[in-house]
Amino acid sequence: MADFNKVLTPGDYEKGELNVVIEIPTGSNHKIEWDREHACFMLDRVEPMAFAKPCNYGFIPQTIDEDGDELDVLMITDQPLTTGIWMKAKILGVMKFVDDGEVDDKIICVPADDRNNGDKYQKLEDLPKQLINQIEFHFNHYKDLKKPGTTKVKAFEGVKEAKAVIKASIERFLEAHPDVKFRKGVEDAVEQVRSAVSETIDAAKKAMEEPTK
Repeated sequence: MADFNKVLTPGDYEKGELNVVIEIPTGSNHKIEWDREHACFMLDRVEPMAFAKPCNYGFIPQTIDEDGDELDVLMITDQPLTTGIWMKAKILGVMKFVDDGEVDDKIICVPADDRNNGDKYQKLEDLPKQLINQIEFHFNHYKDLKKPGTTKVKAFEGVKEAKAVIKASIERFLEAHPDVKFRKGVEDAVEQVRSAVSETIDAAKKAMEEPTK
């Protein structure tokens, strides 16, 4: 199995796009997690069926949230997705969340290309209110049988706040992985040079095409 933190980037989050890896399908009570050390998925525990996931659950590669794990994603689809696939996603917002005293935010996404519903979900407010209520109830109570009162949904916020959370999580990953940070710096510098050269060539072509006065 590929190490997703090596073969995938987070995606172009500034444009509202992400790369997302799916861990848990909608409706599953299996708490499947990405094992960063061994670069594979593991079954961490089996939850009570009463607390099966109300939506797909995954993570953004090359990120570290405040709890030390990859930044989580709640992926909204009409049907369950399969553990282990990765996909391009559109950012709708973020669920601000605290788990046992630690910040554990969840980015809310939909597929970048969903032709079944005509890409009708463009912002958080487009999602059914009942679905948001179910997600909030689930994360407020899914640990009640073992650790009641340890989880709390603080708020649902839009794309701007989601991007800020993603940006901070990418920066944590880069600080923890200087080799990736260096490579990204080189790639960004090369892209800036390429863009500058392209703009210079375009300007020169335009000048040559203008009639001489």
